[in-house]
Amino acid sequence: MYERKIPLSLNCGLDLIGEVLYGKWKIRLLWFINEGHKRPSELQRKIPDASRRVLNMQLKELEEHELVCKKIYPVVPPKVEYSLTGFGETLIPVISVLGQWGDDHEEQLRSVILKRSEKLFV
Repeated sequence: MYERKIPLSLNCGLDLIGEVLYGKWKIRLLWFINEGHKRPSELQRKIPDASRRVLNMQLKELEEHELVCKKIYPVVPPKVEYSLTGFGETLIPVISVLGQWGDDHEEQLRSVILKRSEKLFV
């Protein structure tokens, strides 16, 4: 069983957000579910760099944090769809603003990210 190496620190809103949204694909999953991509296979196609296992783990965590809900249809083969909860929908404007900030500063962000990656692999 998993045991945390670093104890939880939930002293402020940023700590709380970090705990809920930490994960490489979580913000993109929320965004794509909001856009109407609800089936796991659709989400996998939207994020091809992520393994199915990691996407499933992060979807499960989003579900545990009550940001998405999972509906399993009683058919063969099983059909699963994800949707945002009301709580999850409150994050969409925040994600939109973050995305716009990234677009507005794309050149500088790309430059500093590439510089850092060059240092790591030299």
